[in-house]
Amino acid sequence: MNSDSLGKYITSTDSAAKSWLLVQLRLKKLQERKSEIAAEEYLRELADIHKDLMNLGEWWVGQEQEVF
Repeated sequence: MNSDSLGKYITSTDSAAKSWLLVQLRLKKLQERKSEIAAEEYLRELADIHKDLMNLGEWWVGQEQEVF
């Protein structure tokens, strides 16, 4: 799935408030741009995405049935 397909999925399922999907979209977009940017910029952006992912914590706790 490319970033356009993922973006359309997020929009069509009204999932823009689901932070983990937005992190996944950012990661997919970065993956698609990897060959176009410098290695340092790639690593910086990857570290930023990782930080945001870790800040989500255990977002699924209490909503396992709805999420999984």
